[in-house]
Amino acid sequence: MEITAVQFVIYALAAFRLTHLITTDAILDGFRSWIWKRQPVSTKIGYLITCNWCTGFWVSLILVLGILILPQATFVVSLLLAISAAIGLISAWIENK
Repeated sequence: MEITAVQFVIYALAAFRLTHLITTDAILDGFRSWIWKRQPVSTKIGYLITCNWCTGFWVSLILVLGILILPQATFVVSLLLAISAAIGLISAWIENK
């Protein structure tokens, strides 16, 4: 399996976006609260969804498995997530100017 530099950037942005969605975005506040009721932040599982490094590893693992098992579907989903990541990063950059 060969991945081009452009594909790598797309997959990296997708992993970044999905990690940020899980660990930070308000849209998943309910999910995080639900987890924390069962697994407080002081537990390994509770901490996992607050740590970008930790969650990023597992997101990357799932992404790579997706690339190996369902490459076309994984690429389409990754492209959507990568575009979303680019929009968020550009928006943050513009707001901080």
